[in-house]
Amino acid sequence: MNQSRKKSFCYEYARPAVTVDVVIVTQETPRRVLLIRRKSEPFTGHWAIPGGFVDEHETLEKAARRELLEETGVEAGKLIPLQAFGDPGRDQRGWTISIAYLAEVNPENVKPRADSDAAEVGWHSLHRPPQLAFDHAEILACARRQLRER
Repeated sequence: MNQSRKKSFCYEYARPAVTVDVVIVTQETPRRVLLIRRKSEPFTGHWAIPGGFVDEHETLEKAARRELLEETGVEAGKLIPLQAFGDPGRDQRGWTISIAYLAEVNPENVKPRADSDAAEVGWHSLHRPPQLAFDHAEILACARRQLRER
């Protein structure tokens, strides 16, 4: 092998975009979940779990905290990893894998506000949310299972 040749780390495999989603639920009974109304496509005007794209050289948890703060003004304490979601077609913009997190908050200690690409922010029933964008109903179902098991 020629030592002067540089190694290439390019592969013949497609590379997905990586996103994070943060399911914020209240510690009260009945539980509520914090959702944003999307300001832009895809799913303009639909409710969604706060989240977004991971920046290059950013950890997943840091991206989750940044996106949550940018979209809702909320700073969460402990973020619990839920699951990765990567079914083809889950995002119309292309192949996207999302890492979902769960956080529980006292609703009296947070004052959410719509910011960044969120047109609106609001608390909704955890068990009867509105119709959600992307595969966020599946992510929310995963969060409910996690909460039941704890």
